[in-house]
Amino acid sequence: MTEFAIANRKTGIGVRYIAVTGILAAIAFVLMLIEIPVAFIMPYFIKFDLSDLPALVGAFSMGPICGVLIELIKNLFHTFVSGSFGVGELSNFMLGGVFTFVAGVVYRYNKNKKGAVIGAIAGAIAMAVISYPFNLYIVYPVYFNFMSKDAVLNAYQVILPSVDSIEASLLIFNVPFTFVKGMIDVLITLLIYKPLSPILKGKR
Repeated sequence: MTEFAIANRKTGIGVRYIAVTGILAAIAFVLMLIEIPVAFIMPYFIKFDLSDLPALVGAFSMGPICGVLIELIKNLFHTFVSGSFGVGELSNFMLGGVFTFVAGVVYRYNKNKKGAVIGAIAGAIAMAVISYPFNLYIVYPVYFNFMSKDAVLNAYQVILPSVDSIEASLLIFNVPFTFVKGMIDVLITLLIYKPLSPILKGKR
């Protein structure tokens, strides 16, 4: 292969990488706008969405950095339309970034169905685990500037009156919810990734 052909191939890959990242980030942003209330199982200020799904697809198809970039771009756009003062977006980026990066790294070294399953589950577990200290020490202390600690705790107590602290609330509600949310993304990704992969990689 000539140097010119190699240069053209690299340019094509670079353009495709940028295009795929941009398209998936746009889809992720739209999905982030479609928030599904999860009343009766989570406080009213926590919603469910599938915006990590395109980032996970990107991490598998283009590498872990692509997944993180998709998370970053969608959250940057979302800051302009949300009322969370960037706090919700920071949380979403950090947790989603951990999720997609871990999944993407594992899959990069095990590019088969087993590697995808293990990577995605490992990413969901990592996201759930990191959600506890991140919410406890960074996200919620910032939220307390806009909503009192007692009001936040009361939102959890509406669902489970016996919960008596933010720490317990995060362990009982947020950590399992984050894991389940990740696993839903995992299941959908495993169903759609194979038919999408050739298109994303420019092989069709």
